[in-house]
Amino acid sequence: MNVREHCSFLWEKNMPKDKTESHNRILEAAKNEFLEYGFADASLRRIASQAGIIVSGLYKHFANKEEMFAALVDPAIDGFMDLYREIEGEYFDELDRFGKSDNWTGQSESVRAMEYIFDHIDAFKLIICCSGGTKYEDFIHEAAILEEKVTFKYMKELRSKGYKIKNVNKKEFHLLITAYVEAMFEPVSHDFTRKEAMHFAKTLEAFYEPAWKVLFGL
Repeated sequence: MNVREHCSFLWEKNMPKDKTESHNRILEAAKNEFLEYGFADASLRRIASQAGIIVSGLYKHFANKEEMFAALVDPAIDGFMDLYREIEGEYFDELDRFGKSDNWTGQSESVRAMEYIFDHIDAFKLIICCSGGTKYEDFIHEAAILEEKVTFKYMKELRSKGYKIKNVNKKEFHLLITAYVEAMFEPVSHDFTRKEAMHFAKTLEAFYEPAWKVLFGL
């Protein structure tokens, strides 16, 4: 044990046994480490040093580096999925109105999603920019697959109600959906300000809403 580790050990040993405080310090240190170095190159030694504990102290809180990363991003992902299901429910609840070409409108999903993303911007920077080597590195692809499945389900429901929805080439549709979902997260990887991101979300809606109408034949 070097001098720095010894001092950290003494400091941890003599401080009040508040596990919540220690846990939060570790998470903050881990977040900073992952944001700077990415998951793959993040160092447990540096995380421990920044948190003011020895490396072995980390394992009282997290089994490994992967668990630390998950603790930082899972709450944001869970909330994002809750919002997604909420918006999905709104679409399916109003199928009759949305199926009419003269008043088909979206649920402002791009704006609502962007608001949520920027309410949890550090977590999404970790997911989008720093997750290589984790189960989260395919997050955008998995989100696109989900969006694709839900949209096909929505189109099927419209057909069942008598609306003449065009048959869409599945390969082309996959590319279009993927492009849309990737675009949603571009402000994260390009370090947009919140104001810039919200403007971009409105631009996305203005661009894609008439495109979906044409694609569906509404």
